[in-house]
Amino acid sequence: MFPFKIKPFRFYLSGDKHFYEAIKNIFGFYPGNIFLYKLAFLHKSQSEEMINGMRISNERLEFLGDTVLSTVVADYLFRMFPYKDEGFLTEMRSKIVSRAQLNKLSFRLGIDQLIIHAQNNNSVFRSIKGDALEALIGAIYLDKGYRFTRKVLINRVIKNHFDLNVLIHTDVNHKSKIIEWAQKEKKPVEFNVIQEVGTGYKKQYIVEIRIAGKPSGSGRDYSIKGAEQQAAMKAIELFDLNNHSLVEK
Repeated sequence: MFPFKIKPFRFYLSGDKHFYEAIKNIFGFYPGNIFLYKLAFLHKSQSEEMINGMRISNERLEFLGDTVLSTVVADYLFRMFPYKDEGFLTEMRSKIVSRAQLNKLSFRLGIDQLIIHAQNNNSVFRSIKGDALEALIGAIYLDKGYRFTRKVLINRVIKNHFDLNVLIHTDVNHKSKIIEWAQKEKKPVEFNVIQEVGTGYKKQYIVEIRIAGKPSGSGRDYSIKGAEQQAAMKAIELFDLNNHSLVEK
């Protein structure tokens, strides 16, 4: 339960009543500094230029929110699994804060409906939903502080949308999987960026995976890590590793 349930006086005077209610419905509280929350939904494709030539968008809040989220999740997992090692905790955190997970979570929470972006097909902005969620977390942190943000993330997000027992048994890191297999087979693995397509926020990377010197798959994504994961997935399909245990020869 959260203490900020009474509508602030400025709510009744504001033209953003729907926006106040949207944040309340998502996270259970009314915003204080409404500017921060509106900025969190301003994608760089619709950035506004200021007098000094700088352009404002949600990128700075995204940077802050990414750090806050990572810290909260690390702290939560550290307390939940007191006897697990650093490798386990790192992998679990990656599963929770991965771009794919944040994109899905943003959609489930309805955050994607509030994003202001250029009128392109949403598929162009592969990470736009997750980016906005991180920016929103940054806004909450600046508006309410770390302790409040931590409470919101744990009670409204992690506990409601993530089953830790399921995540423990979910293998989503294709790159780690193919590297582990290649090490057992004593085959060198390389991931190489072979091409960059587009510019700015439309820029994509094409990554090729080579196993024992032979091309074994390629991936294309708006981040190098994403392209590597796609390339690794193609290699896993090529060597039919989904149907065989990595511990078997």
